[in-house]
Amino acid sequence: MGFFYDPNIHPYSEYQLRLLDVKRSCQILEIKLLIGEYDTENWLDTVRGFENEPEKGARCSVCFDRRFEITAQKANELQEKSFTSTLLTSPKKSLKQLRQAGDLLAKKYQLEFMAPDFRKASGTQEQNILAKKDALYRQDYCGCIFGLTMQREQQQKLADELFSPLSQQIQPESIEARIELYEQRWHYEEENISYKIVKERFLNWRQTYGLLRVKKETIPAHFLPYSTIKNDYTRGRIEHGIGELFYMNRDEVKFITLAHYNQLARTNYRQIIELIFNSPSFQTELEVRQKLINNPYDLSAILVVKQIPTQKLEILHSSHIYSDVKEVIYET
Repeated sequence: MGFFYDPNIHPYSEYQLRLLDVKRSCQILEIKLLIGEYDTENWLDTVRGFENEPEKGARCSVCFDRRFEITAQKANELQEKSFTSTLLTSPKKSLKQLRQAGDLLAKKYQLEFMAPDFRKASGTQEQNILAKKDALYRQDYCGCIFGLTMQREQQQKLADELFSPLSQQIQPESIEARIELYEQRWHYEEENISYKIVKERFLNWRQTYGLLRVKKETIPAHFLPYSTIKNDYTRGRIEHGIGELFYMNRDEVKFITLAHYNQLARTNYRQIIELIFNSPSFQTELEVRQKLINNPYDLSAILVVKQIPTQKLEILHSSHIYSDVKEVIYET
């Protein structure tokens, strides 16, 4: 019997993704799955004061104690005689810590904690082979927000798992994009469609913020994907236009009207605010960009506005361009 109790997993979309994979695994194994409460507030209270502890440190012990106790309580409630944890398979966790936490609670609730060493004799490598064979989702961080941010800082990588666009647009290689992929995997399996999941390296993009001001008044503006400027601030004027694309006299910034955007995207937005909070798909916007600039390497900022500004303007903008790897699913 499976028991999924992971209030430590952040963000919530990552929790949903891991739960999706556990549901599939339990279906394949033909075992019942119980889902515990996502009581993340209680978990945060439990680990308060241990936020800066390293992986395998005191925060992990407190986390195990909390989650193992809930699991042991559930096993006792169901009159089971033993319990174990998939954490035992993780090379990122201390086997000693896990066994101590499990044995203590097993004694308290009159259970047996099953804790074999799955990692010895090339066990970790074998796990990886089997996980790849069964197309399992293979997360690359423990789950909690503290471990994630520390790991990304050490790797000098952007913690893009924590980005959430105002428009709820699904970004490339975001957790939401992974959920779509693994839902598609499950659909293929149910329909007996042969598939393959492969990895591809690509140039990824995330926007932190974007703001347009004309004479110190904020003007609604939407930034197309892969918009960048050299620094976080620039100012200037619209110098000229070529067709429907208008050029600012500094930092390669370009503008189009909402009317032209609608024409290219085949949409019907009436106001920029609508576009900001309810953007079409990332792929649709990428196609708009490619129609405007026939250069796949262009990273100019392109702003969508109701009307092209005629006065001096200021732009505050921060975005990240970085090499990344994503999984792609293909029918075979």
